Amino acid sequence: MGFDGEVFSRGESGYEQARRGAVWNALAPDRFPEIIVWAASETDCVEAVRLAREKGLKLSVRSGGHSWAGNHLRDRTLLLDLSAMREFEIDGAGMRASVQPGCPGNELDLELEKLDLFFPVGHCPGVALGGYLLQGGFGWNGRVHGPACQSVVAIDLVTPDGKLITVSEENQPDLYWAARGSGPGFFSVVTRYHLKLYPRPPVIANGIFTYPLESLEEVFTWAKEIGPRIPRWMELMVFTHRDQGEPEVVVTAPVLAPSEPEAREALALLETCPAADRAKLSMPYFPARLEDLYAGVHASYPDEHRYAVDNMWTHAPAAELLPGIRRIAETLPEAPSHMLWMNWGTSPARQQMAYSVEDETYIALYAVWQDPADDRANIDWATGNMGAMESLASGIQLADENLGRRPARFVSEENLERLDRVRRARDPEGLFHEWMGRPV
Repeated sequence: MGFDGEVFSRGESGYEQARRGAVWNALAPDRFPEIIVWAASETDCVEAVRLAREKGLKLSVRSGGHSWAGNHLRDRTLLLDLSAMREFEIDGAGMRASVQPGCPGNELDLELEKLDLFFPVGHCPGVALGGYLLQGGFGWNGRVHGPACQSVVAIDLVTPDGKLITVSEENQPDLYWAARGSGPGFFSVVTRYHLKLYPRPPVIANGIFTYPLESLEEVFTWAKEIGPRIPRWMELMVFTHRDQGEPEVVVTAPVLAPSEPEAREALALLETCPAADRAKLSMPYFPARLEDLYAGVHASYPDEHRYAVDNMWTHAPAAELLPGIRRIAETLPEAPSHMLWMNWGTSPARQQMAYSVEDETYIALYAVWQDPADDRANIDWATGNMGAMESLASGIQLADENLGRRPARFVSEENLERLDRVRRARDPEGLFHEWMGRPV
């Protein structure tokens, strides 16, 4: 059987373009799959599994998101690229949607907006839902709905033995459990997700304050202290980045709120910062659409740039975190490189799924540049600063993983052991790659 999509073998015309195009990060790793398949259908996915077995190759899968580390780009591998599989269907009456893995979350949201519906899609435009949902999915209103994988009710997938099946809590629950949180270490090919939808929040707004670097300790201490007081539908974030070359601190807090009075009351909390009278810019409240929030995010993550990323979850007190944060801010690479701090808060009990690591505060570093001569310095900034703070970390988030350079805890020990058991049962020959690094 042939493929509906295209196939590229190493050394042939079009191969390098397909290999390079499979990594959004302009810092593409020097790893070379033997075969790249651009899938156009579920049949292509089944056929790719068969071909990988026939050729004695491992299999890796790419959906089309950022995947900073390029975990899917491996040597001696068949790379299955699902980025062209972008279809979705919405059942408004049933509050359900089905999406192919290459569908960008922001495109799904535009259609949901027309129906006054909502799904916690990712914060960055262009991020495909495939890998986003596998690793957990931290998106808009994620503090309300939890990681987006919690809203996946069923999954169509191709197993390592080439069977196309649908898994759910009632049907083959071991694969359903593993798919929700195992990220790039999942051992099947997802071809479609079935999602639970929600009513759309009536009001979307934001507030922004910017501060000079001298206010850093006051701002972060305040952000940590007010965390328990902010509503779940408010995302309080603090950034450090360079503004016209000088480091600054930015406080922003998008709200997807039940009403305008509640939105205004929540955003009034930004004015309680003890450094508020020294703010360089004060915008306490302005209405927005999700499309506007996406545009703001995209400015921090431009296309055709090189990226080095790392992260940590923590519940450490602000006083213990501040020396590392100060060092990060004072050594920031060129704009738009930045550090993100997000008050995630105390999480409710989660469903039974592989996803199992989160904490009160999320910190992530994003070095962003274009000159290859700066590669080593920027990689060292992200990896080294997170490594220096790892004694304060409870784990990492797979969305911003750096496992190839710095292995860290991304699922609980109990869940990692269970993942290994399910993998041995479902993929005994090791057709699918694991993560590039495992917890120590």
